[in-house]
Amino acid sequence: MNDTVFFYDKTFDGLLSAVFDAYSRKMFPGRLLKTGDVAPLFADSCHTVATDVEHSSRVMTALRSKLGREVCNMLLYAWLSEVEGSDEMLFRYICKAFDREQTIVWNFGDSDVLEVMRLARKTAREEQMLKQFVRFQKAADDIFFAPVRPLCNALPLVINHFADRFADQQWVIYDVARHYGYHYDLKDAREITFADDDHLLSGKLDESLMADDEKLFQDLWKGYFKAIAIKERINPRKQKQDMPVRFWEYLTEKQT
Repeated sequence: MNDTVFFYDKTFDGLLSAVFDAYSRKMFPGRLLKTGDVAPLFADSCHTVATDVEHSSRVMTALRSKLGREVCNMLLYAWLSEVEGSDEMLFRYICKAFDREQTIVWNFGDSDVLEVMRLARKTAREEQMLKQFVRFQKAADDIFFAPVRPLCNALPLVINHFADRFADQQWVIYDVARHYGYHYDLKDAREITFADDDHLLSGKLDESLMADDEKLFQDLWKGYFKAIAIKERINPRKQKQDMPVRFWEYLTEKQT
């Protein structure tokens, strides 16, 4: 059993830097822990990884050469799933990719290969749901605001989509579960955080913060949604399948 422990900052660049350190030091960890965590009692040796963008870029370049860009994107999607232990699984996957002459991408007998694919699909589904179910509310300063709470850290994957689709207006999409978001200023989308975001947890802007016509537009949208519904064809089970209940608190048409 390998009792070597690497500590790192729990970022994707940090993970790739850990891979770089492992090969340069010829020391491969059995555990990956967050910097500051307490080392296991019987750890043989410990190493703290210094996240280095140059090192992570070299690892990613080598991975793209070995696996291709599409598979490397799949690794990023698996990382963004935030499933506990996924970093150690990805570390093993990357090492197998480097150590084996034949590609491991289609080796479905390997549990790590199957898990990477499963987690990547999970994040991809969340990405598509965000594109479908983000609802903007117009604030008094003419910035459109949308709170989200995805299961995975999928927000970075949809920012280019919204920057292209809503290029003519300023907007903020904010992940209330992870306490960060992106502000688009008609040119660039930049990551932001709020010092106090408790008031956003309800999924709805306070009316005092809304633009004068926002409440009217919301009422019109609710009325339209209700008017086009055919009572005899309402299928709650199908609706919940296509529009998961966990998104309803952020959907204007589902607000009472």
